[in-house]
Amino acid sequence: MSGALNDEELRFRDEVRDFLARELTPELRQAGRRCSGIFTEYHDGNRWHRILARRGWSVPHWPVEHGGTGWTPVQHHIFASELAAADAPPRAPMGPGMVAPVIIAFGTPEQQQRWLPAIRNGDDYWCQGYSEPGAGSDLAALQCRAVREGDDYVINGTKIWTTHAQYADRMFCLVRTATGGKPQAGISFLCFDMDTPGITVRPIISISGDHELNQVFFDNVRVPVAGRIGEENQGWTIAKYLLQHERGGSYAPQLRARLRRQRRALAQANLRGAEAGDLALKLADLECAVDAMEAMDMAALRAQVRGEPRGIRPSMGKTLGTELRQRLDELAVEIAGQYAAVGLPLDDRLDGPLPLPEDAVYAMSAYLNDRAATIYAGTNEVQRNLIAAHLLAN
Repeated sequence: MSGALNDEELRFRDEVRDFLARELTPELRQAGRRCSGIFTEYHDGNRWHRILARRGWSVPHWPVEHGGTGWTPVQHHIFASELAAADAPPRAPMGPGMVAPVIIAFGTPEQQQRWLPAIRNGDDYWCQGYSEPGAGSDLAALQCRAVREGDDYVINGTKIWTTHAQYADRMFCLVRTATGGKPQAGISFLCFDMDTPGITVRPIISISGDHELNQVFFDNVRVPVAGRIGEENQGWTIAKYLLQHERGGSYAPQLRARLRRQRRALAQANLRGAEAGDLALKLADLECAVDAMEAMDMAALRAQVRGEPRGIRPSMGKTLGTELRQRLDELAVEIAGQYAAVGLPLDDRLDGPLPLPEDAVYAMSAYLNDRAATIYAGTNEVQRNLIAAHLLAN
């Protein structure tokens, strides 16, 4: 990408690289390299977040008045690319990238002052209460109830697939506050503390052996009305706004980092003959796909500079990016060969060298974790329907 950068952008890239060389410790690089899920475990991810916060780079996408950087879209892309190339730990987006834009767009000044500084500094860690056992892709079917009693809501029900709820001290949550009429019309958006009496968090161990997910139960949980974002029963509008941020962003930087990893793993595998040639051809095909993904990302950045609305681009990026991620995982398992059969969950705080090739352990862990990539943030089948409806309407 360097050939497309102007002098100012090249200086910015060098500034980022210098910062990473000084601040990204070997331990944090190892944590980033061994992150086979969506983002790094809490301890390493939040430690890296706090380092970025001291530099003023923890929430670069936020408006400047709330602590953002004011970078151009191309600078954001450079920053993401350099982080991925340096094996920086991918950070959890629930606070900085999901609920924070909602608080900025819909929250009161008091709510912004209460929550945004702690998200920016890494003092608060959030989880997302959206999906339920009977309401995943069809989120409007949610049944977790919140009944108003004076200055409180009383919540009863459950949420599932709640990532990192075991670490979170805050939750943003969709609850049903009215029945009758369209199901979307009776939903509200609440924020509250996770240590509130009546909240129980139970772990869900994924097929990869990792503990990222949880089910959260609410038994007469009282949360203040002051924690509601927006008006009562208007949460669906806010939820759709948040999902645009969850699905948005560039996929190419992380995909290219995985591509580099697989190129290295293939070179270290010392394969010969037809097998090596077949894997090299598959890797070249995936490199073309990543190039195309990056071209689409850059086109979206240029459209953003022109002030064009996001439109259907987040759904397109989510669909293509997650499916390409799965294709990369499948090739990584092929390259790993027999080593991929070893079960060694990478979120067990493993330190130091592993007893077998690290890339091989990573390959199977990533493969199993990413089976969900085409499901979370709205299944790709639903995204295809949204894309088709958009194209047919135009």
